[in-house]
Amino acid sequence: MQAWLCENPVGVEALQWKELPTPTPGPGEVLIAIEAASLNFPDLLIVQNKYQMKPALPFVPGSEYAGVVQAVGEGVKHLKVGQKVACLSGTGGFGTHTLAPAALCMPLPDGFPAVDAAAFIMIYATSWHALMDRAALKAGETVLVLGAAGGVGTAAIQLAKAAGARVIAAASSDDKCALCRELGADETLNYSVHTPEGSLRDEIKRLTGGKGPDVVYDPVGGAFAEPVFRSIAWRGRYLVVGFASGPIPSLPLNLALLKGASIVGVFWGDFAKREPQANAAMMQTLAGLYGAGRIKPMIDRTLPMSELPQAYAVMGSRSVKGKLVLVN
Repeated sequence: MQAWLCENPVGVEALQWKELPTPTPGPGEVLIAIEAASLNFPDLLIVQNKYQMKPALPFVPGSEYAGVVQAVGEGVKHLKVGQKVACLSGTGGFGTHTLAPAALCMPLPDGFPAVDAAAFIMIYATSWHALMDRAALKAGETVLVLGAAGGVGTAAIQLAKAAGARVIAAASSDDKCALCRELGADETLNYSVHTPEGSLRDEIKRLTGGKGPDVVYDPVGGAFAEPVFRSIAWRGRYLVVGFASGPIPSLPLNLALLKGASIVGVFWGDFAKREPQANAAMMQTLAGLYGAGRIKPMIDRTLPMSELPQAYAVMGSRSVKGKLVLVN
């Protein structure tokens, strides 16, 4: 097998494409021949030694992938050789093969292409857990999605619309706003025009008729957090999804008091580990929505697995709409 190996987590430039022994699955594991792997923001942080999970060195990055089971380890009953699966295991995806915990593999129904499957679990599981579980989103409520043209943002738009909510999608360019409207957003907000230091709050007020959003989905953080939280509706729920802009913001807690609002943490990875039955039921629901054509990953482009450094560069340019996927 071949894979991108991280022996020193100082950045993308240290990754090397190497030939490695093809491993044999141990108890509870499967060997997967990888057909496609998506690039997520944590995949950048992990090779910079900035992610909360720090795998033992050396490791192969690539948190999310899809492919075909080639061998099963002892005790694996629900998967068989030749079965197509998707998996989000945190590492291992940027190569031709990987070992994966069988318990983390999602069997794929017929008609679920590998490129879509490789870009599915993280964005839809995170967004469903955030909107439906943590925020208890109801039909008719208004959701403001920050970073709406990114992977989790595009998923949040689709899921909020499927739940009957009104969606305001906030993104950094007119092109990205146009994409959000294509995905179903009712209104868009270009925050390179309406900046956090400028007219962002005024525009949110205008778009919500002065009420503010009931739910804020925030994978961006940084300078957006405080002005957006100041704009939230009474009994609003502010979903802390991530910090793609870099800085982790601080919020004056008196704002939560004054708005009767909640600051809600979203950590799908731990939810999946701590509440596996609820997570499995959620994934079944999401697969059903995909099968019904109500959700579909937005794929910006596909690149050969050998061009991973270029994919990282494209992601770093913040020009990506949806997801980047590497294919073998």
